[in-house]
Amino acid sequence: MFDSNKDDLEKVSADSNDGRSPEKISGGEADAFYDATSDEKYGTTQRGLKSRHIQLIALGGCIGTGLFVGTGATLSTTGPAPLFMAFIIISGLVWVVMQTLAEMCAYIPTSGSSVPLYVKRYVEPSLAFAAGWNYWYAYAMLVASEISAAAVIIDYWSNPVPVAVWLTIVLATIIILNVFVVSWYGESEFWFASIKIIGILGLIVLGVVLFFGGGPNRDRLGFRYWQRPGAFIPYAAPGDTGKFLACWTALVKSGFAFILSPELIVLAAGETEAPRRNIPKAAKRFIYRLMVFYIVGTLVITVIVASNDDLLLQAVNSGEKNAGASPFVVGIKRAGIQTLDHIINGVILTSAWSAGNSFMFAGSRSLYSLALTGQAPKIFRTCNKHGVPYYCVAVTSLMACLVYLSVSSGSATVFQWFVNLTTISGYIAWIILLITYLRFRRALEYNGILHQRPYKTPGQPYVTYVALVFLIVLTLTNGFQVFFPGKFTVSSFLAAYITLPIVIVLYLGHKVWFRTPLFLRVHKIDVYSGKDEADRLEEMDVPPVAKNVMQKIWFWIA
Repeated sequence: MFDSNKDDLEKVSADSNDGRSPEKISGGEADAFYDATSDEKYGTTQRGLKSRHIQLIALGGCIGTGLFVGTGATLSTTGPAPLFMAFIIISGLVWVVMQTLAEMCAYIPTSGSSVPLYVKRYVEPSLAFAAGWNYWYAYAMLVASEISAAAVIIDYWSNPVPVAVWLTIVLATIIILNVFVVSWYGESEFWFASIKIIGILGLIVLGVVLFFGGGPNRDRLGFRYWQRPGAFIPYAAPGDTGKFLACWTALVKSGFAFILSPELIVLAAGETEAPRRNIPKAAKRFIYRLMVFYIVGTLVITVIVASNDDLLLQAVNSGEKNAGASPFVVGIKRAGIQTLDHIINGVILTSAWSAGNSFMFAGSRSLYSLALTGQAPKIFRTCNKHGVPYYCVAVTSLMACLVYLSVSSGSATVFQWFVNLTTISGYIAWIILLITYLRFRRALEYNGILHQRPYKTPGQPYVTYVALVFLIVLTLTNGFQVFFPGKFTVSSFLAAYITLPIVIVLYLGHKVWFRTPLFLRVHKIDVYSGKDEADRLEEMDVPPVAKNVMQKIWFWIA
């Protein structure tokens, strides 16, 4: 069924050596990939994403319900201080992940780019197999989680339309935007992301206004809610221990807002114009997205909403009306601003739609990349005349249909299931990614070409080691709450840890079946195949020249 075989691990393509030593080029891993991408029988993806598409995808593509909705549950569980600190720390981790990805992607931005492809090339095939299917599963679950959250947001209006109808409308729209020309996806995300960016900037301004008492009720909020009911809500234990556990709980839960968003840039690299110019550009600006949208956005939440507000997400279980609302919407309503809460709820609904759209793209391209490297059935290589791997879109859509669990179990409950499932998958994926970067860097050093990286990031490799250790600890403690007396439930335990044994079984099963090495030896890691093509694309690239001030501003943005 799969195209992967033991011969792929031995094959060396003379055409790709360019006169270099076979010992250093060792094309076995990459050549199987490049043969697959040139297979005319199945077609290939196309570079239909423009610079403005990739920049807006980087800035706002995955700003979704993790920030707008998920923060409500964390705030009411841990308090404002742990939530704010958690977003600062996770932002630092994600920045490291983004920079390592951008270095590898800018070096060789090929069709079918994905983290599993780099894992296979720089580490070994079995880990790539496990990572690839973990990525696809996580992205499919993220599509479902965003659609489920959309149902939570729609519940705010207490509408009489059955939730299944809304789920179908959102899912159908996402499928349509992903199954046709890739530029449709790029264009839709450009406008979706623009709405989200304008919305979050407006909310930040509103937060400043309310902080100083500029709302209709002239009530100066300041940091009132940090004092009453308090900055911390001790978790599972009294005193300082409870405060520490609250901080750690916030760290674990806050990861969902960031999960797998940096990888969107890599998955789009093979379909992006001038990737060596646009990928580093997007990566450099990622820090602004983290600082403004996530960190400042979270601070605004802690200013305008009390942690014990009964309209927050966790009150859904007690049947409180409108309890599914975003904390932003709750804060606006508490400030006495009429109508604006409905407008912002609509913007947040758009953000969930947009994030689901992005994750559908990411999931389908992850499956496509697996097929290119022989780790998924060949049929998933098939692209239509517009370069869209439509079988991959179809199967990812089927997996996303798990969202219909919301009909029987409740949107908020199912949303929390998806949060737990995808967070642990994302942490595992990032651990594998950072290991891959360290092997990539080691191979470049061995070949004496470390200085040839088109994009270089500060603090390497030390920041990668720190992030790697922290992510391992986060992964192992992801479900620590279930081990406290009276907290254990089978569903919570499985949601927190089920991905770990699945990934291990995939890894060991592939390794036993194909007898792959523990690691590729550094002298056999291929750091040349595809580089010449990337160099030629870079030489042919003509950056746009601004003719006036407005164009300078636009070119900086997009």
